Amino acid sequence: MSAKTNANVTCQAGDGRTDFLSRASVCVVKVGSGVLTGPDGLNLEVIASLARDIAALMEDGRQVILVSSGAVASGMRKLGLAKKPSLVREKQATAAVGQGALIRQYEKAFETHGRKVAQILLTRYDLVRRVHYLNARNTLKTLLSWGILPIINENDTVAVDELKFGDNDNLSAMIAHLLDADLWVNLTDIDGLYTADPRVNKHAKRLETVANVDRSVEDMADAAPGAVNTGGMASKVAAAKKVTQAGIPAVIASGKNPGTLPALLAGESVGTFFVPRAGRMKSRKCWIAYALKPKGELFLDAGAADAVTKKGKSLLPIGIVAVSGDFKEGDPVEIKDPSGETIAVGLSSFPADDVRAIMGKPSREIARILGEKLHDEVVHRDNLAVTCI
Repeated sequence: MSAKTNANVTCQAGDGRTDFLSRASVCVVKVGSGVLTGPDGLNLEVIASLARDIAALMEDGRQVILVSSGAVASGMRKLGLAKKPSLVREKQATAAVGQGALIRQYEKAFETHGRKVAQILLTRYDLVRRVHYLNARNTLKTLLSWGILPIINENDTVAVDELKFGDNDNLSAMIAHLLDADLWVNLTDIDGLYTADPRVNKHAKRLETVANVDRSVEDMADAAPGAVNTGGMASKVAAAKKVTQAGIPAVIASGKNPGTLPALLAGESVGTFFVPRAGRMKSRKCWIAYALKPKGELFLDAGAADAVTKKGKSLLPIGIVAVSGDFKEGDPVEIKDPSGETIAVGLSSFPADDVRAIMGKPSREIARILGEKLHDEVVHRDNLAVTCI
């Protein structure tokens, strides 16, 4: 779909980005392996340029968190591997070899600018458990207060499927939520999201602004170039959607052009700017919506969906028409509208079988059906995060 037929995108400037970016004091910057690596391993010129740009932002009084890929590529170089290993244990071992070399290059690059760095390796488990989530936030905030650049990567050496973030695009979005960041920037090997693949379509245009990541925008991302790393453009747009849903502005831009970050923060037309929703989602609700893995699904009628998304109400059993999954009390569940679209995530006050027993019934009947009534709501609004804009 062209930008001309979609009110959610524009190829023209004047998107108000300067107002958002001028106020950005806490910035999460993600850089992908497609930017950091070349035919011979780590691209030291790119790392030096990135260090120079980030140091300039820090000198300007901004706090920066860097989420960096590149451990596996770095390990392949050190081990003399011609192609990426296919076995999980071999990928983990390669990452273990490469992570040290990657952080060493960052240390050397930032020392040139008088800056110290700190390495932080995470698995999803570190953000799923609430106490670990808070500990990670406290550590990161302490490092930032000391003027140190945290460099974060997924702990590929030990991560297994159920503990993985999926990719560093998703990890960086979760870090932006964790720190209530003012800006999320994804530096990739293409200078933004295009209306079509510019390599084959001479009429393709870079989108200046995306007001809302809808299906048409996701279709553009699916067809876009820039998939040399794990996630590709679709993963980056999905991460931008999560970030903007929390009220944080997002940008996808080129990481290979020196000076991208300072130009971006100066308000220049760099990359594709994703407009955030009005109002910030509280940190705890970000944790519920994006750090936790839902254990089930609750399907609502139209009235309940409207009450949850537009009126800020708790979810009562009378508005539930179907239940999927085998979850316990306190587990996260996806909340879906009549069309099957996810509109929220929340913590269930009841186990799945109890919800099935009381769904469609008024709250006053809960005690009669279950023998007791500890809650009126299946999901209380304090434990519910709306994820649709």
